[in-house]
Amino acid sequence: MGHPQNTAKRSSWVRRGAAVGARFGILDWIRIGLLILGLVFVATGLLPGDEAEASLERIAPMLVFLFSVIVLAELTKEAGVFDVIAERTARFGGGNYAALFLLCVAFASITTVFLNLDTTAVLLTPVMLALAARADIAALPLAMTTVWLANTASLLLPVSNLTNLLASDQVALSTPEFAERMWAPQLAVVAVTMALLWVFYWRRSARGDDRYTPPVPVPVGDRVLFGAAGLGCLVFIGAVLAGAETGWEIAVASTVAAGVVVVAFGVRDRARLTPSLIPWQLLVFVTGLFLVVPTLSRHGLDGVMEAMAGRDGGAVGSFRAAFSGAGLSNVVNNLPAYVAVEDVIPEANQDQLLALLIGTNVGPVITPWGSLATLLWFEWCRRRGVRVPMRTFVLTGAALAVLGCAAATAALLVTG
Repeated sequence: MGHPQNTAKRSSWVRRGAAVGARFGILDWIRIGLLILGLVFVATGLLPGDEAEASLERIAPMLVFLFSVIVLAELTKEAGVFDVIAERTARFGGGNYAALFLLCVAFASITTVFLNLDTTAVLLTPVMLALAARADIAALPLAMTTVWLANTASLLLPVSNLTNLLASDQVALSTPEFAERMWAPQLAVVAVTMALLWVFYWRRSARGDDRYTPPVPVPVGDRVLFGAAGLGCLVFIGAVLAGAETGWEIAVASTVAAGVVVVAFGVRDRARLTPSLIPWQLLVFVTGLFLVVPTLSRHGLDGVMEAMAGRDGGAVGSFRAAFSGAGLSNVVNNLPAYVAVEDVIPEANQDQLLALLIGTNVGPVITPWGSLATLLWFEWCRRRGVRVPMRTFVLTGAALAVLGCAAATAALLVTG
């Protein structure tokens, strides 16, 4: 028989382990498992150490950016900036659904363009769902506007999407040059997104009401924090507009902007600075992806991708790359899909590489795991009790993926 003290210690460790396990959801364990699998590939030599190092060096600035921009956006939400913008957006609409639709599209698009699609999914989704409750309107139209535009409005700038940061280096375009190539595809796909949102989710028979009641204004809790958060966002946006273009320059800009807000919270409301601000799930997931995907590419995936996308730098090759990226994104997630297809496209085929980017940004709206943003959005909907009919989500998402990729790729080729 064991000593009672030892038995008590073992029971304590079991309880602690159970508590840790309870805090992790199934997606958390998948992310951790993916990272462990990647490390196993490196340890066993399936992925040589120098290739693993090169892959991690490539995503290092992206991880710094992801960390800092999520902290910036999370604290901006805590300061009430997004709530005030959403509430005033609804009030500005004056009870008119068409006006509210246009304002929500603009809000979601601007947030995605300048603060990246994961920020839109993490922070704008709860704001929109809260807005739906306060204005007593159907939640699904607002929710679908958020998730669709989080993906489709992410083409314009390198900071708009993690895949853009990878692509901007591969195609050797500065931020202004990148925007110059992608403005037409961005406008085209946003137009398609708006049309399908209205037809599927916002029309009178879908939303259920003729008008909505604008919400009552909510006062700003701490004007100093509100101002600091607004300043931090402006610092970051200003740095991007001023010419921050490489991965590290953008990462530094987002870190400085986040630092401004963190300092303000450290002075005014230190209790808000908790470990939960750290987006460890995304960091673990992205790191794992960039160890697993290069391994798969070394062991047969490259051949499959070359057969799907081809190496034709013309119009046919561009459409093949776009739809290959879109299809693979809905199977394995858009980040590994982009890397897998990019590996087989010659660097000289700039249009084909940008078309691939269109596919991996616009396409992952069919399955819940197509992009990190979509995964995060589903989690918020689950927490808020918003029912998302899966059949409707898949079918309408398929329509958006096909029409959006076709329109954006055509715009790219015409303006190119």
